[in-house]
Amino acid sequence: MTPAASPPPEASPDPHATARPAQDWAALARRIAAWGRELGFGSIGIAGTELAAEEARLLDWLDAGRHGEMDYMARHGARRARPALLVPGTLRVITARLDYWPGQARPARDVLDDPGAAYVSRYALGRDYHKVLRGRLAQLASRIADEIGPYGHRVFTDSAPVLEVALAARSGLGWRGKHTLLLTRDAGSYFFLGEIYTDLPLPLTAPQSAHCGSCSACIDACPTGAIVGPYEIDARRCISYLTIELRGSIPEDLRPLLGNRIYGCDDCQLVCPWNRHAPATRIDDLSAVRNGLDGARLTELFAWTEARFMQLTEGSAIRRIGFERWSRNIAVALGNAPQDPAIVAALRARADDPSPLVREHVTWALGRQLAANGAPGPERG
Repeated sequence: MTPAASPPPEASPDPHATARPAQDWAALARRIAAWGRELGFGSIGIAGTELAAEEARLLDWLDAGRHGEMDYMARHGARRARPALLVPGTLRVITARLDYWPGQARPARDVLDDPGAAYVSRYALGRDYHKVLRGRLAQLASRIADEIGPYGHRVFTDSAPVLEVALAARSGLGWRGKHTLLLTRDAGSYFFLGEIYTDLPLPLTAPQSAHCGSCSACIDACPTGAIVGPYEIDARRCISYLTIELRGSIPEDLRPLLGNRIYGCDDCQLVCPWNRHAPATRIDDLSAVRNGLDGARLTELFAWTEARFMQLTEGSAIRRIGFERWSRNIAVALGNAPQDPAIVAALRARADDPSPLVREHVTWALGRQLAANGAPGPERG
């Protein structure tokens, strides 16, 4: 492991901060929490900038190569674990939780148990969370400015090198579960996290104690064995990584394990006891299911043209992976489905797809479908 450099001292306040009127920072923190609730956030916390222990764990993870092709994880280096290096002058990080579980969607387990249906991670069924979360955080930041005047701040929504789970845990929004996601008693893990880096000397909120105990349900449920131990994940085996982050070919030995999951994976969350009573989101943009993607048929989605994909994924996080990876993922799911002449026909219709990546996965899927029927598979080009 590359030795972790000593973290820098806490950032100095913005030099303009001395011009601010005296503040009751504890009272302001309480108002920020109240404004957050009004904006639909499930919880608001305040963390400091000391993340030395988390930085050491991050470097270990990177040195082990468990980030796969996510080169940006290493490229940003220490800035990920040092808020004041990312945004000079940062003294505190306001953390926010936004619940996303779409209560009106088709039950997740029903979709996973239907091999002809396409499983899309529940967080991606509504509007792109980057837009929803960022907009509400910006409103919260503006409310603070209305109260105290201009101040140094920057909003983040999974859009920069931020250790959001570590910051959320330090601010008391929950604790890190064995699947590495944040957990809390009242909302499980079905929520997004966002941050406001600020130069305001707000009082810190106390962290929560962990409540996973001896439970290993998430580890046992991972289809690909990506959770290699408690609090340890190998992204290279994670279905969310394979279907979203990975740009090239999905390793052949892992393809059968993806089942019908075409965008992300929720298995470790679905079995978590803390998610049994997680509330449905109160945010309309997140609760609405777009284009029937809570259980659409694989053959239907595979027949989309790129133009249709662009049209029907407008405003969705799914558009970020592009049509090529979307097609690749569906081809794998079709290969994992029970033998069906309709699936064979759908795959053959795209056997000459312009994309070499898609053609490769179609060939593999056709081989699986035809082998299940006792017919010889197509020759690999």
